[in-house]
Amino acid sequence: MSYRVIQWATGNLGRAAIEGVVSHPDLELVGVWVHSAEKVGKDAGELAGRADLHTGIKATNDIDALVALAPDCILYSPLMPNEEEIVRFLSAGINVVTPLGWFYPRDLNTAAIDAACKKGNSTLHGTGIHPGGVTEKWPLIMSGFSRDVTYVSCEEYSDCRTYGAPDVLHEIMLFGKTPEEAKDSFMLQFLGAGFGQSVNMIADAMGFVLDGPLQATHDIALATGPIDTPMGVIEPGLVAAQRFRWQGLVNGSPVIKAETNWYMGTENIEPGWFDAKTIEENGECFAMKVEGDPPVYITTHGVHPTRDMDWTEVQKRNPGMVATAMHCANSIPVVCEASAGIKTYLDLPMVYGKAKRT
Repeated sequence: MSYRVIQWATGNLGRAAIEGVVSHPDLELVGVWVHSAEKVGKDAGELAGRADLHTGIKATNDIDALVALAPDCILYSPLMPNEEEIVRFLSAGINVVTPLGWFYPRDLNTAAIDAACKKGNSTLHGTGIHPGGVTEKWPLIMSGFSRDVTYVSCEEYSDCRTYGAPDVLHEIMLFGKTPEEAKDSFMLQFLGAGFGQSVNMIADAMGFVLDGPLQATHDIALATGPIDTPMGVIEPGLVAAQRFRWQGLVNGSPVIKAETNWYMGTENIEPGWFDAKTIEENGECFAMKVEGDPPVYITTHGVHPTRDMDWTEVQKRNPGMVATAMHCANSIPVVCEASAGIKTYLDLPMVYGKAKRT
């Protein structure tokens, strides 16, 4: 059985998702939504950056026409989520998989979504990578090899010079800004909406009773010399590295940590901010640990660019974006078979990839 899928938006993630849906033996691409008028009418393969991939599916910005296709699932990945759209899809009986939230919405007001799922007998699943995958799914799996767990953490180390969106780097992520400007970053709260769900999922699943609100911190490091980046040169005294951290505490001590480290290379950055030797040895990575009996530590690679990759090509097709898209696409079959409602990793069976078609 093939599940009929619409890809919603064709940014960096959406382009990879088109490839993923088309290559998956259990999925069939039946529609593509685009925001910009100049993309309307283009073949999905062209939008995915694949000149060799002629799908016959033409992109449209006509929401009514796409809903009328009555797909089994929409892979929903615009820049920002629109809850009204998601409610409409779910009410129409269309399942939704998205990397934009709802990973573990224990503390969110989901009344409208819950009602839409009930009305349409449909399912919403939030997934992705960090948060929404690596942050909570991998540590939970790892914890199955330990007993008496006392501490769980997941850290991301990402060289943002591979991120091909200069405006986002400067105006949203605040690289190259003054420390005074960066200290007012909204990213701690914005990202915390997702990472907080990750920490709460681990706590609830493993039985940690947290003290209360999570401890959230944002640290910055400044350039000590000029740093060449996709957004231009970062001059000395401006923001060149950032760390966002969310911790769940028990009796005042951290027991769960989610952390992301963003930096513009490892040279000409204030000393002591991070362990440059560790980054030099491991490169970009996810580092996870479960402190228990026995302890389990894992450092993963592959979903971050490697040092020998061409940055121009990475900015077009970042492996982290591909991994996020594929986690979404590979989830579609189990989501389509799930009962109605918001479903998290704790509710669904294992998600896995498929062998390459021959």
